[in-house]
This record gives sequence, structure tokens and C-alpha cells, in this order.
Amino acid sequence: MEYDIEKEKREAFEAGQRALNSLRTAGKNLDGAKNWGFVDMFGGGFFTTILKHSKIDQARKNIEQAKYDLRNFSRELNDVKTAGNLDIDIGDFLSFADYFFDGFVVDWMVQERINNAKRQVEESIRRIESILDQLRKM
Repeated sequence: MEYDIEKEKREAFEAGQRALNSLRTAGKNLDGAKNWGFVDMFGGGFFTTILKHSKIDQARKNIEQAKYDLRNFSRELNDVKTAGNLDIDIGDFLSFADYFFDGFVVDWMVQERINNAKRQVEESIRRIESILDQLRKM
């Protein structure tokens, strides 16, 4: 079987695009959670907490999809002989505490986790875009 570098590059690029799409969607959901988090910190109440956690849960699903896509991207990059160490972990968002001990301090802690996850997503997006740019130039 003949090694087709153009085919491998195309497959790697497509896998990277899928990972980017998943991460961008996660970023949008984290933005929504962040916005609801601000409202929650300043007196939003139970329904605001529910809406915030709905966005967090959706972002978690998006990030799980992104992890899957990133593993595929990494495998495809190996086929092109390019290495990429891409990993993201949004951690535990203190959901239980936020629902049952709703208050400013817990809301602030959750908001910090959302902000950290958002930074990780943005950093992963930058890294993938850089790798995709390198693939284009190969």
C-alpha cells in the first residue's frame, strides 16, 4: 500500500476542523454559562442556577465530543508525522454544591471554574489553528 501524504494531510485537516467545531460550540455554551453565572452571583435564584447548569452540562458534552475529536486528530497527525499533545479537562463544576448551597461564594467558585474551562478551550482552539496552519503550509 502506497503512502499518500496529501490524503493523510487532508484527513488530519478534516479531523482538526471537527475538533475546532466541537471546541467552538463548547466555548459558546461556556459563554452562556458564564453570563448566567453572573446573574446567579447577584441574586439570580434557583431558575438561574438551573439555566447556568444546563449550559455547563451542554459544554461538558461538547468538550467530551472535542476530546474524542482531538484523539482522532492526534492519530491523523501521527499519520502525517506531526505530533500534537492536545488535552483538555474542564473538571468538576461543583454542581451539587451550587444547587444545594446556593450563595455568592459557591457561585463565585463555579464562575471561576467556568472561566478556567473557557481559557482552556480558547488555548486548545489556538493550538489546533496553529497546527492546521502548519498542515496547510506542508
